[in-house]
Amino acid sequence: MKSPVRLSITALFACAVSLSGCHKDDPEVPDAGPPDTAGTDVERTDYVDVLPDVPCADPDYASPRANCEDPGSFDLSRCDKAAVGAVSPSGTYRAILRYTSQSAFGAGFRLGAEGSPGTLLGRPLVRQQVDAQGFFLTNEFTTSTKAVQRYALAGCRVPEPGRITGCFVRCTDGVPDYSGTFDARRMNWTEEPVRSPSLHLVSETAVTQGDPVDVYVTKDHAYVVSLPRGTEAGGLTVINVADKAHPVVVTTLNLPNDSYWNGVWAKGDALYIASGNSGVIVYDISNPAAPQYVRALPGGAINVHTVFVEGDRLYAMSPAPNGETLLFDVATPLAPQLLSRISVPRSDATSYPHDAFAYQDRLYVNHSTTGYVILDVTRPNVTPVLGAYSFPNQYSHANAVGTFGERTIAFEGGERFGAHLRVLDVTDPARIRLLAQVKMRAETSIHNLVLKGTRLYVAWYHEGVRVFDVATPESPQEVASFNTFDELHPRSTDSLYQGAIGMRVPGDGSMYVVDLSRGLLVFDEP
Repeated sequence: MKSPVRLSITALFACAVSLSGCHKDDPEVPDAGPPDTAGTDVERTDYVDVLPDVPCADPDYASPRANCEDPGSFDLSRCDKAAVGAVSPSGTYRAILRYTSQSAFGAGFRLGAEGSPGTLLGRPLVRQQVDAQGFFLTNEFTTSTKAVQRYALAGCRVPEPGRITGCFVRCTDGVPDYSGTFDARRMNWTEEPVRSPSLHLVSETAVTQGDPVDVYVTKDHAYVVSLPRGTEAGGLTVINVADKAHPVVVTTLNLPNDSYWNGVWAKGDALYIASGNSGVIVYDISNPAAPQYVRALPGGAINVHTVFVEGDRLYAMSPAPNGETLLFDVATPLAPQLLSRISVPRSDATSYPHDAFAYQDRLYVNHSTTGYVILDVTRPNVTPVLGAYSFPNQYSHANAVGTFGERTIAFEGGERFGAHLRVLDVTDPARIRLLAQVKMRAETSIHNLVLKGTRLYVAWYHEGVRVFDVATPESPQEVASFNTFDELHPRSTDSLYQGAIGMRVPGDGSMYVVDLSRGLLVFDEP
């Protein structure tokens, strides 16, 4: 999910007006490229810029005609104000805001329901107008330099149900300084075509400790880790899932000043937690309902974002302080031994290993802005780079790898607006080939992947849970899905990071999915 280091909202907007790129803290930083060409092995980009058909745009984005106070200051003379004023006054939208083709960025807004305040870019709305006079939203926030900024969105057209296009302006201390267009889609599936049969939801269990982001299932217990949410600490929630239809929360825990827990794995009686504060935390789960703290590795203040266990090896991906992957021997699960610290040449100082997948003596690393990197890890202390797959403005996030016939196939995705599924032939790491792409709505992002045989399970944020038959890697076929995102849930926000985020398919007949708002969802495995 999010990087442990976060940009201020001011920095987010500064990034948005440039393609020079920003740290992972803002995965909604734009890129632009030529139109996508389906069915080729030529890489394009995550997001392909499309100028919405709206007549209210300014000729020069740096010379706005509108202000942030008066909807009448926008030139809406050729817009359909009746149509935009007739949209539902509640709902959650994701949008692409665009100054120019080189400066599009992701944004969200939530229209308030039943008196609850709406939001724009995560900030409370100062004004929400959705009526016969049109569609107009404004927010307000104070920057790190104490400037007061507002964004104002004026709706222009409804090209299709669930979609609004229009224009926006940004004002600093009351002075309009930038303007552009927006293209927003409501984040529900009401208007989306039915792609596949619905998964069967067996149970739903709320997780009240921060934002739940990952889960591991073993010994009839689901171990859900969470990030802090506002003043709520994150930590670990332990849920007894022996009865899949009636899970029971048995305990919650965290450590003093240490609850940014983003990843989790288990081996034997050991539970490994990726901590943004203290590295890999080891718990003894010989009594699965009552984890006992053992130690934190490798010692001292270190940020570990995700963990992966393969055989007797534990890989811990560490964004800071060094942007490296820690390799541990876990032949004795409760006593990991550090074998090496793996680094790769980075495209920039902000790049770091976000996730990784170990398979047949190779480590497939999602190295954020550097791209997708393949290492030979036969020997712990000598880990040469065998190949890489990258493109401008990439943010490689998660992957899964398997053997299909005589080929090694990787399924890879990023994390930003427009990020989607890529199928790569990595049989020869020095000559990686793009075989296929699966895309959803440009305003959303893919997240985590689980590969079991020829089934690929995907947690796709607002797009919910997606299950694909990938027996023919060149042509993934969606076979089941479920919309987990509840746009009006009291814990839902307008952020890109909403909906299905993590999952496990342990082979017990069930699929366990973590939704940021709803908690742990258990499905029958399709």
